[in-house]
Amino acid sequence: MIRILLAAGIAMVVSLVGTRVLILWLTRLRLGQPIRDDGPEGHVTKAGTPTMGGLAIVGGAFLGYVLSDLYRGIYTRTGIFVMLAIISGGVVGLMDDWIKVVRERNLGLNKRAKMLGLFAVAITFAVLMQEHAPTHTTLSFTRFDQPGLELGSILWSIWAVLLITGSANAVNLTDGLDGLAAGAGTFCFGAYTVIAFWQFRYPETYDIAHALDLAVVAAAMAGGCLGFLWWNAAPAKIFMGDTGSLAIGTGLATLALATGTQLLLPIVAGLFVAETVSVIVQITSFRLFGGRRVFRMAPVHHHFELSGWPETTVIIRFWIMAGLCTAAGLGIFYADSLSAGVADGIGG
Repeated sequence: MIRILLAAGIAMVVSLVGTRVLILWLTRLRLGQPIRDDGPEGHVTKAGTPTMGGLAIVGGAFLGYVLSDLYRGIYTRTGIFVMLAIISGGVVGLMDDWIKVVRERNLGLNKRAKMLGLFAVAITFAVLMQEHAPTHTTLSFTRFDQPGLELGSILWSIWAVLLITGSANAVNLTDGLDGLAAGAGTFCFGAYTVIAFWQFRYPETYDIAHALDLAVVAAAMAGGCLGFLWWNAAPAKIFMGDTGSLAIGTGLATLALATGTQLLLPIVAGLFVAETVSVIVQITSFRLFGGRRVFRMAPVHHHFELSGWPETTVIIRFWIMAGLCTAAGLGIFYADSLSAGVADGIGG
């Protein structure tokens, strides 16, 4: 437990201080975020706000993980692979952000290049996990054997690639309002800290060999997001950019794969799923029904902005939704632990 608290605390402080340093540095270099021409009119004033703040999230999480494991810690291959995937996802996003600010337009890496980068990260993670870490290659909900459908090496790798790229893009779509993705990410990583620690407490039930180290990684990411949120809350002094959103999405997916809770992830991260679905619905409706739109603008948070909700109202209400989704996911996980007989050891 001390390692988990250290990871979260160190990551939060490093992210908090590091974000402030980034704001000063990026402002001095005049490297700001270009704003989409087709976005809400109220966002025009955000043009020039420093971006690439995800560097502080990833840097804080990395230092939180590394330094906390020096306290009676043992670095595990699973924890290292998840952290490397998070850093790699952030690197893909960093390249995208850098091109945007240098060219001073809201177009970074093209879609193909960005997806190829995410595919490379996901494939590498899948191979490393199967070759060098104790990994269950089953389709799982709350435990590796629930429902426990054995996918085998190839199908599990394909599933891992789809989950990682889908999660990364989902967080990227959600990152459109000040603090929205960082706040929701804090909830989700907090949930995975609890899930992984619970799996560590009851190894006979969950059979996750490196669960404690995964809890440390999740806590470090939660702390990193929370420290960044201090500066990213409305009105934002800095944006996380794709550097942060792709790292967060990659982290959530790899934690779900490593903890055997892949099908639970869409519930825990329900807000990110809802935002993605809104985009899919909008595109499908536009193409199939002659340009007809379901929402005034997608992702759905922009729809509510254009409906007259103040930005802060949208953010807070969406945070509430994110918290409820996280609570529902943890509730399902806990209920399953009761059915598995873990409840017998809770009072001891």
